[in-house]
Amino acid sequence: MKAGVLALQGAFREHVEVLDALGADVVEVRVPEHVNGIDALFLPGGESTTVGKLLASSDLGEPLRARLADGLPAFGTCAGLILLARDVEDEHGDAYPGPLAALDCTVARNAYGRQRESFEAMLTVAGLDGTFPGVFIRSPVVTAVGRSVEVLATHAGTPVLLRQGRVWAAAFHPELSGDLRLHQRFLNEVSS
Repeated sequence: MKAGVLALQGAFREHVEVLDALGADVVEVRVPEHVNGIDALFLPGGESTTVGKLLASSDLGEPLRARLADGLPAFGTCAGLILLARDVEDEHGDAYPGPLAALDCTVARNAYGRQRESFEAMLTVAGLDGTFPGVFIRSPVVTAVGRSVEVLATHAGTPVLLRQGRVWAAAFHPELSGDLRLHQRFLNEVSS
């Protein structure tokens, strides 16, 4: 499988390392030509406003929206969830469409708090044996999910891992956990 990792800003290197360890053919996606031929896309954590602006300035936004609309599997983590969300709420409660709008949910940016409020929590993930270490760093909070969205994990009653068809998103950073199971499960599901 050829897995693309959006490599404009943020924790893309950590996703590349996990995917390399799993034997995927990894492409760092930086320009529109890199979108061609990938079988799946990972959208890493980072600063979502910056990544949104870089999507526009690099001319990647439209090709990614088109490929996602055509069924390209995607897995967004933290800021990647914000990029994929249909609607995003900022710190002031104002809402706007997500840059890629491929996942029927609403998220509130940085709603878990600032850097000093970052934390780790063991999560129960539907279909995964044992628990999974969730690393939450200035994470978004999912405030609403559409009927076609499946919640795979929650933390304190709030959805933190979502799946809608072949689009997955996590409010946390599985690439920083040292546990490769979520990346592996996603790859297995979208390659079959």
